Amino acid sequence: MSTILEKIAAIESEMARTQKNKATSAHLGLLKAKLAKLRRELISPKGGGGGTGEAGFEVAKTGDARVGFVGFPSVGKSTLLSNLAGVYSEVAAYEFTTLTTVPGCIKYKGAKIQLLDLPGIIEGAKDGKGRGRQVIAVARTCNLIFMVLDCLKPLGHKKLLEHELEGFGIRLNKKPPNIYYKRKDKGGINLNSMVPQSELDTDLVKTILSEYKIHNADITLRYDATSDDLIDVIEGNRIYIPCIYLLNKIDQISIEELDVIYKIPHCVPISAHHHWNFDDLLELMWEYLRLVRIYTKPKGQLPDYSSPVVLHNERTSIEDFCNKLHRSIAKEFKYALVWGSSVKHQPQKVGIEHILNDEDVVQIVKKV
Repeated sequence: MSTILEKIAAIESEMARTQKNKATSAHLGLLKAKLAKLRRELISPKGGGGGTGEAGFEVAKTGDARVGFVGFPSVGKSTLLSNLAGVYSEVAAYEFTTLTTVPGCIKYKGAKIQLLDLPGIIEGAKDGKGRGRQVIAVARTCNLIFMVLDCLKPLGHKKLLEHELEGFGIRLNKKPPNIYYKRKDKGGINLNSMVPQSELDTDLVKTILSEYKIHNADITLRYDATSDDLIDVIEGNRIYIPCIYLLNKIDQISIEELDVIYKIPHCVPISAHHHWNFDDLLELMWEYLRLVRIYTKPKGQLPDYSSPVVLHNERTSIEDFCNKLHRSIAKEFKYALVWGSSVKHQPQKVGIEHILNDEDVVQIVKKV
């Protein structure tokens, strides 16, 4: 493993030494591609049997969504979990109090949301320091990441944590690159650009692809892309997760400093110890999770508003709703009656393709 780490360190130092200009762009692109390949080997080493998974890290997924707390040691992750979910996670004045994943669960707007208090990450976690790789591997399975920061410590910590997560293939608050990429058997590299490119040209694209031993591919760039975006698309193992930055310990700063903090995007100042600003945090969490609640209505009865069926924003058809209830319902489905903002008439008869909106009421009629 040390040889891979040495190679990564050598490439990073060479990238730091190289000036960025038109003449060196192809060389930098090649180095970035090599770096991405080495990082992937770190995440999943080639061959060999599966190692002994260390106990106490992966937690069974429960509820409708999963939120992970990521941060340096002693920023207040465990205090936040204890006060939000009422679960006891050991809290002490020394670093690395939490050594395994501690799960908790809260109910918000009818949806069950699982909270995971992960152990603290240190610099170099993506290279395997301080069990960092197991921590970030659990973070990859989350629907939303709460990055807990101490507002008394410099904001450089935010950059360091982002760098650690990016090194592990997690992209925070980003959309997947709008690049069409398809490998083929013959015909060389065919590059189409829909908009003028400031960084990528045919030579640079060929250099990056040749590092992956790809000599035949169709690539369409639909926006002004960077070489990093192209590498992300070729690697294909990147995960795009929304992230909220929680600046904890605001009880120790002045009002003027708080006004400055509020201007940082994707950011919520809180005090985990004094329960300050939790309502703002939960509201933003709901917005970022983009969940849709659907209420069920048995025939001849009032809708059940106490326990909604929670779907993700991108999968809200009647078919997804049926599958969430039970796999067999979609097969016996005849039509559905829907009340709510997704239909013109109340109620309206719809088919299995119909897309539902938040807080719609649905009654399903099966084939006899």
